[in-house]
Amino acid sequence: MTTKPKARKFRIKRAPTQGAADAAPQDAPQPSVRASAPASDVASPAQVASETSIDAIRQEGLTGRQLRMARRVAQKHGLAATSDFDAVRLLRANGIDPFQRSNMLELVVPNAGEGAQQAQPQASGQPGSGKVQLPQTVNQGQSNLPATELSPAERRAQDIQAIQRDIMQRRRKKLGLLMVRLAFFVMLPTFLAGYYFYAIATPMYATESEFLIIQNEGSGGSSPLGGLLPTQFATNQDAIGVQAFLESKEAMLRLDKDVGFKSHFTQDWIDPIQRLGEDPSDQEAYDIYKKNVKIGYDPTEGLIRMEVAAADPQVSAEFSQSLIGYAEQRVNDLSSQKREDQMRDARESFDRAQEERRAAQENLVRLQIEGQILDPDGVITSLRAQINTLETSVIEKEIELASLLNNARPNQSRVDAAEGDLRILQQQLQKLNARMIDVSQGENSLAELSARLQIAQADLAAADTTLQASRQTMEQARVEAFRQVRYLTVAVEPIAPDAASYPKAFENTILAFIVFAGIYLMISITASILREQVSA
Repeated sequence: MTTKPKARKFRIKRAPTQGAADAAPQDAPQPSVRASAPASDVASPAQVASETSIDAIRQEGLTGRQLRMARRVAQKHGLAATSDFDAVRLLRANGIDPFQRSNMLELVVPNAGEGAQQAQPQASGQPGSGKVQLPQTVNQGQSNLPATELSPAERRAQDIQAIQRDIMQRRRKKLGLLMVRLAFFVMLPTFLAGYYFYAIATPMYATESEFLIIQNEGSGGSSPLGGLLPTQFATNQDAIGVQAFLESKEAMLRLDKDVGFKSHFTQDWIDPIQRLGEDPSDQEAYDIYKKNVKIGYDPTEGLIRMEVAAADPQVSAEFSQSLIGYAEQRVNDLSSQKREDQMRDARESFDRAQEERRAAQENLVRLQIEGQILDPDGVITSLRAQINTLETSVIEKEIELASLLNNARPNQSRVDAAEGDLRILQQQLQKLNARMIDVSQGENSLAELSARLQIAQADLAAADTTLQASRQTMEQARVEAFRQVRYLTVAVEPIAPDAASYPKAFENTILAFIVFAGIYLMISITASILREQVSA
């Protein structure tokens, strides 16, 4: 079987007289080279050999390109082939290799006259034959320039190469524009930020300190849950309040009034970004204060961490000491306010109970003074006892007088004496009854006075009970107020640093790069989305 030659690109010019042959389908079965004959005719040995050689060529598995090449070479040599396989057979029979690479150069026909001359059969290997033998003489008038027309495959390859070159140019252009944008929007700001941090920024010295707020140790005695709660949770609100105070403008104003916060940051040797202008406002100073005073609270440990930065280490330590003093004073104010709030109601209740008891006692004394009797019930009881005694005496005298009068000759002197005693007893009984009536009836009677005295005594007893309860409540409030005392304890004293803490040039430069890159990325994504939405 013949080896398949490698495909190569050639410039081919078809002969004008062979257009109809090229237009015929190549893969369709081709008619046999035998001439049509009646069914009764017998095939000659040449025809049988021709059919056998064509079947052998078909079994070689030649490609369509090779078959088309063989057809064109056969047409060039003037061989009348009925099919592509017949063209291969005829070329091989004439000693011409249909797949020889040098034969592709012979397919270019300069003009129709030369094509007509080539249509005549020539012997292979002779001068003027289809097979070119080198070296040879070239005609001066003959044009050897390549054809200007390109095959579709070459034209498609050139178009693909042009598209690829255009894509590569666009990619290089876009990559260059991207690098320019990155350099302008990311690298240049990052370089400026790094230059500022490394060369311009004024070193800042940070003083660190830690303090905590503790409660009185006896705080868990009265509350059932007081002993179960840790101290840091009991003082959580106070710590948060102190942190808010130290971060407020009030603390900044006190710091400026005491140690001159504004004057320190208005010095000329501080860089313009961290320096305050001439005669700065409170808000501008407060912005610088928030940047240089950082306070954090850890609720799990109960510690308040404070970092104060200044351009001078001694000034930084002085600022820190002043702020701790302000915090301690605020803690004392908060605890005293709590104590006052707890004691106020108890004290007011106790004072009210004292006033009520005093009023009740004054009312009782006034009633006793008005009635001039300290015990009206005793007086009434005494009167009743005297009346009962007199009534008993009257009855006895009446019995005695009746017994004297029952005598036939009573003793007149004794009768007169008995009648006189009886009359005196009756008069005295009438006086006591009249007095009893006076003290038991009317507005100024002893009964009314006794009722008012009883009411006054009841009021006095109630006032005494209320006063006792108020006194006990006030004592409990005093104990609770004592247990609400807060103390600020400094765990880490502020010490002036010996090395600058800020700026952190490398970290800040990296952070600036990340920030600018993120901003550029967000803007690019937003612009791409908007462009896509507009073009959709």
